[in-house]
Amino acid sequence: MKKRTIAILFSILPAFAATPAETAIRKAQDEVAKRLDYSPSYNALAMAYARRARETSDVAFYAKAEETLKRSFALAPDNYEGLKVETWLLLGRHEFARAREVATRLNRQTPDDVTVYGYLADANAELGNYKEAVDAVQWMLNLRPGNVPGLTRAAYLRELHGDLEGAIDLMQRAYDSTPYQELEDRAWLLTQISHLHLGAGRLPEAEKFANGALGVFPDYHYALGVLGQVRMTQRRYDEAVSLFQKRYATAPHAENLFAVAEALEHAGRHQEAALAFADFERRALQESAQADNANHELVAYYIDYAHQPEKARRIAEAELARRHDAFTLDAYAWSWAAAGDYPRASLEMQKALAFGLKDPKVIEHARAIAEHCGADCQAGAATLGSR
Repeated sequence: MKKRTIAILFSILPAFAATPAETAIRKAQDEVAKRLDYSPSYNALAMAYARRARETSDVAFYAKAEETLKRSFALAPDNYEGLKVETWLLLGRHEFARAREVATRLNRQTPDDVTVYGYLADANAELGNYKEAVDAVQWMLNLRPGNVPGLTRAAYLRELHGDLEGAIDLMQRAYDSTPYQELEDRAWLLTQISHLHLGAGRLPEAEKFANGALGVFPDYHYALGVLGQVRMTQRRYDEAVSLFQKRYATAPHAENLFAVAEALEHAGRHQEAALAFADFERRALQESAQADNANHELVAYYIDYAHQPEKARRIAEAELARRHDAFTLDAYAWSWAAAGDYPRASLEMQKALAFGLKDPKVIEHARAIAEHCGADCQAGAATLGSR
């Protein structure tokens, strides 16, 4: 399929202008003030807060959304639109199993709601139920051909199955269909296209689209992260440090601090890196038992930097009890490799690669395991697989 090109519009958003989510919040607040006993207005306000959470990566907006949603349910218990917002919030908090439960109930109630199919796709993809995720996205596109949420989810699933070119094409189509005024949505899409080009090894394209996202939505935390990854690949480590630090200042999450620490280490700033890694470990352990955690990064830290494979495997096993997506399976396989059990690592890595994922880090792990394996791993994997 011939890919269409995207004309990146570098329209800088004035510092004083409201973002799309801020505009939605103000509009919904006005509607709530007009009718304090009308649950749909509270649903709209809760969703606007959730959108602002994505814009800023500030979890405080999730808390505001939850409080607002309580008012909606107080007026109309378990109202349908309120439950849809609740599902979005559950996904945002990484409570994927619970999100799937609520979305399944909503889907049975209204089986032609495209948005609910999107939530089912999100939850199942994060849990590693890729067939169910594909089925949900197909329903989205059957019910409303060409809809943007369906295209972006189809693109993500194509990426997970190794079809990066198909994923880029779908993201481009989604971008072309997104209204000009939806600045954050456009920036998010450009960031995803940048990420896909990076995965395909096309650094100039990845850099161009990441900068395009920052032109549309200045200091956008997702775009800063991808551009930082581009700089890491280019071995421009000090620039990567600056980008990751800027992202961390906006979105101070443990996983973002891990990126800062890694960049510092690669830049040869070992003392700064050691302090950042120590702070990361402390913060990541504090949230390790929560649904929204930095366990993948914690496994990487214990293996690649702290050289504590037993701790890595315990964290990986705990995360595997929650979800069986390809990235969690990769972390689990890598923890076995770090412990020197390459037959078991090979078996688990086969599971991670079964979907066709071509993520550079996962492929790097798979190659490292294969180099230590040979015939012994083949026999060991066969033995383990029969248990």
